[in-house]
Amino acid sequence: MESVDESEEKIVALAQDAGFAEEETYRLGYAVREALVNAVVHGNRYSANKTVLFQVSSWERGIEIVIQDQGSGFLAESQLDPLAEENLMNQSGRGLALIKAFTDELVVEPAQPSGTRVILRKFLPPEVG
Repeated sequence: MESVDESEEKIVALAQDAGFAEEETYRLGYAVREALVNAVVHGNRYSANKTVLFQVSSWERGIEIVIQDQGSGFLAESQLDPLAEENLMNQSGRGLALIKAFTDELVVEPAQPSGTRVILRKFLPPEVG
């Protein structure tokens, strides 16, 4: 879990260097934090024998982050709607909704040989002029 803070800080710095607005850099950092915590807690279930892949790519128009755990995997579409009235008081379940709100693209897919791969993409706005 210690590396979650470092990873969030690296993404915020990279997003700032890439030219994202301050608010967007912190939203992206929060999305990365949520995805990493999900991988450690829900995917790997805190197992010291399992790792989380954290890979970042950037190009002139955006950033892509890949986070992959070694858990048993899950289907994003099977998650309960966190905004449904019966789920509003649940202690968890809002992470994917927040990640989706704070990124431009979110892909959740099975990883091989096991686990879940989450891909977050954030694009710089088109240049005006």
